[in-house]
Amino acid sequence: MKVVALIPARYDASRFDGKLMKLLLGKPVIVRTYQATKDTQLFNEVYVVTNSEIIYNAVVDAGGQAILNCTEHACGSDRIAEALQQLPDVDIVVNVQGDEPFTDRETLEKLIAPFYAQDAKDIDVVSVVQRMTNVSDIFDENRVKVVCDKQMNTMYFSRLPIPFSSKLTRETPDVTTSEFPIYYLHIGLYAFTRKALLAFASTPPSPVELSERQECIRYLEMGMTVRMVETQKHKGVAIDVPQDLINAEKLWVELGKPT
Repeated sequence: MKVVALIPARYDASRFDGKLMKLLLGKPVIVRTYQATKDTQLFNEVYVVTNSEIIYNAVVDAGGQAILNCTEHACGSDRIAEALQQLPDVDIVVNVQGDEPFTDRETLEKLIAPFYAQDAKDIDVVSVVQRMTNVSDIFDENRVKVVCDKQMNTMYFSRLPIPFSSKLTRETPDVTTSEFPIYYLHIGLYAFTRKALLAFASTPPSPVELSERQECIRYLEMGMTVRMVETQKHKGVAIDVPQDLINAEKLWVELGKPT
């Protein structure tokens, strides 16, 4: 199989405008994400896919590869689906979110692995979750939560605290006890079969997807299987709001990453 990583990147962002071009210790966030993805050495090719000449030039000037979209898109999956039309020999597409500069090899290996498993033919999309222990994160609408079945296939995504528990409040001291369900945080990494991604792009979003602001709901509504893989290693900060950039700088130094 030919596996490529595509990093959708738009300049405008409702919660933090221009966030991908904000400097993370001297380099734009999108460049940090591109370099982290490239450094895993897991992919035949890595591209940033954008409709912004500012982002395109930043990536190319840093020695990276980028594809300039000619169309505006509602979500990242639509954007990379357009780019996939230029890459006819690709079998598996990994969507790395442009605001995830802490992307690591171990997590991406887990993401790709199900497509080499015995039941690979039954899987359309793979994504990543991490167990949540911080109650404030569970109630944070910027953190997408996931409910899975026993095979780790996704049942639903939401920005609300799911699964519901009558015992859970913002003052709950510990959610890791047996009286609480497992709360999974959705990490913004995806891997798709070519067929699944192109089918997604040809299907309009539903009111549920638009309400939750979570594009992966479209796959569920289309009857596709979205398999989750759990990682404990993933330690990072997605850049959604200005405070996240401050937190990311502190963590970058703490982890000893190169500047």
